[in-house]
Amino acid sequence: MSEYNFTDTAAFHGVWVLCEQRDGVIQSISYQLLSEGRKLANDLGVELCGVVLGSDIPEQYIKALGGYGADRVYYCNHPLLKDYTTGAYTKALCDLVMEKKPEIILIGATNLGRDLGPRCAARLHTGLTADATHLDIDTGKYVQFLTESSSLDMSKQTFNYEDRNLKMTRPAFGGHLMATIICPRFRPQMSTVRPGVMQTQEFDEAGAAKTVVENVAADLKPEDLGVEVLEIKKAAGKLVDLIGADIIVSVGRGIGKDVDKGLELAQQLVDALGGGVVGASRAVVDAGWLSSDHQVGQTGKTVHPKIYVALGISGAIQHTAGMQDSETIIAINKNDSAPIFQVADYGIVGDLFTVVPQLVAEIKAAKAKK
Repeated sequence: MSEYNFTDTAAFHGVWVLCEQRDGVIQSISYQLLSEGRKLANDLGVELCGVVLGSDIPEQYIKALGGYGADRVYYCNHPLLKDYTTGAYTKALCDLVMEKKPEIILIGATNLGRDLGPRCAARLHTGLTADATHLDIDTGKYVQFLTESSSLDMSKQTFNYEDRNLKMTRPAFGGHLMATIICPRFRPQMSTVRPGVMQTQEFDEAGAAKTVVENVAADLKPEDLGVEVLEIKKAAGKLVDLIGADIIVSVGRGIGKDVDKGLELAQQLVDALGGGVVGASRAVVDAGWLSSDHQVGQTGKTVHPKIYVALGISGAIQHTAGMQDSETIIAINKNDSAPIFQVADYGIVGDLFTVVPQLVAEIKAAKAKK
């Protein structure tokens, strides 16, 4: 292995995505990150590589990563990598990084990624931006992003358009501010990225066919795990799949005068629209009316459903940042100046406790006619 110097930024090249797998199945966050990593690699003019840590994963799953943008896949196939353990995964990934020297590493901000990312960053003596929601290399694109999504007076800002550092933007102070972080002095530049934020590109069969799969030997021993895994027990819990839902009806502080009735109306509207899930603003989750897996927004999930209905949600930037890319947005709020109407395709000014039952009845009547 060549000498590893984390301050020699010129020695690092390429964009890597850790492709998370569970039980040998690649997780969807991997495809999202590869799609985003493809853009970054194109801006830099470098190779995009997927990294898979596991054991006996079917070859078609590995090759398929090329269909989402990967030029090359490093596959560490080792029995001790079959199930996730912090020690084994950290050593395997860091050994590979020290040998190959990528300049950027993207990891999903999943339970696994949030554990692995900081460990690797510490061992590699570099920085880590957690829960990023936007990534840029090209400064011009970053300036365009700021122009469209921030309240900054761009005429008073100066930028270095030659800067090729990764600009990692994430919510800060509970989502009240957006912070952009760079890591100019150390490599690799690392970020965990929130699931559902990045759009997955269409699968490219030709790209999958030409992907280079490079098998990498992992130097692992049982003592590298730090623990001995005796048994894995899986408990099935009922969680809300906001990211995969085509229809989301979210409730906000406006249901406060009768919480149970408000939640019941939201579910009735979901059912009338053909099935989906009930989401929530942060205020609802903080009040304990719904659990955190229902939360939409910068500090919750970023969603892209076909239909998004906002019931009694004012539309603060912390919430709209997580749902503004929905195909159709319908807002119901009794405040006619609520910010939610600025992003809504259809707006109804009225009390949700009056409007929603009428809306449900009209939907049912329209379906009955068909």
